[in-house]
Amino acid sequence: MNNTQTERGPTIPRDMMLEMQRRMLRIRLFEERASKMVRRGQIPGTLHTSVGQEAQVVGACMALRPQDNIAGNHRSHGHPIGKGAKLGPLMAELVGKATGVCRGKGGSLHLADASIGSLGESGITGSSIPIAVGAAFSAQILGEDRVALSFFGDGAANQGVLYEAMNLASAWRLPVIFLCENNQYALSTPAHTVTGGRIWKRAAGFGMAGVLVEDGQDVIAVHDAVHEAVECARRGDGPTLIEVMTYRFREHAEGLRLAVDYRDAEEREHWLNRDPIKLFRETLIQKQIADAAALDGLEAEVAQEVEDAVKFTDESPYPEPGVAFEDLYTDTYELERAS
Repeated sequence: MNNTQTERGPTIPRDMMLEMQRRMLRIRLFEERASKMVRRGQIPGTLHTSVGQEAQVVGACMALRPQDNIAGNHRSHGHPIGKGAKLGPLMAELVGKATGVCRGKGGSLHLADASIGSLGESGITGSSIPIAVGAAFSAQILGEDRVALSFFGDGAANQGVLYEAMNLASAWRLPVIFLCENNQYALSTPAHTVTGGRIWKRAAGFGMAGVLVEDGQDVIAVHDAVHEAVECARRGDGPTLIEVMTYRFREHAEGLRLAVDYRDAEEREHWLNRDPIKLFRETLIQKQIADAAALDGLEAEVAQEVEDAVKFTDESPYPEPGVAFEDLYTDTYELERAS
């Protein structure tokens, strides 16, 4: 598909639609709670949330199978949640506890969760893109029915590593999807001031499919576009570049203070009215998938899941100093002091 995504994909079962709402709520409530913990000094370092972008995350992740891989970016707590990760170990990792998904060594910017196929994330712009291509290459070489999906932002869309990765993926027809989360700002730089043309159209230069999802606040629209790209990859028809238009509701990073407010009130109001969780709640009610009371109950369940994750984190120990030398690519040794 080399155009704007408009057609609906396969019918999504009722249970799956409810699970979409559950996972979007998990991301929203998890990240809102993490934001509070940063302000209280409980989480060290920088925290980037995807509040407002939940439909794009969940729609993409739920188009994948359990064995498929994802690679994230600096805004990647939501990605493993979207693919079904447990909240407790994720929250513990943010705090640096030994029970975290990376044993407390990764923190917010270097999450990885092999249990759900998450290859990890990085604060280096665009750096996880070739990781996804490598995973797709390994699937092809090993003859495994596995695809890889790389999440990156509009800022990373202008990094050279993306085009090196796309070229290789296209030449070797690798089962990989390049998904640009265009939230329209790279930190405070508006995308339209530094990006010529539409990102999805760049796919044509590499002979691969390019797709635009104009309404990235619609979880079904995102799911349908990614589902088609995944099926294309599984058939051996090569990679797809997808650009999803979305918006982050919070600042680039929690606690960031800029001298100028680069987003005007009218723009903010427009996108707040496009809250993906509220929109999908209305859809579920209109389609008689669930009534308001049931959806209120679902939100209460997720809120309790987040509280349980915090409790799990609070009760978990910090890593022992000695484990700092484990999980390295080289052996450690002690230098004896010369007598």
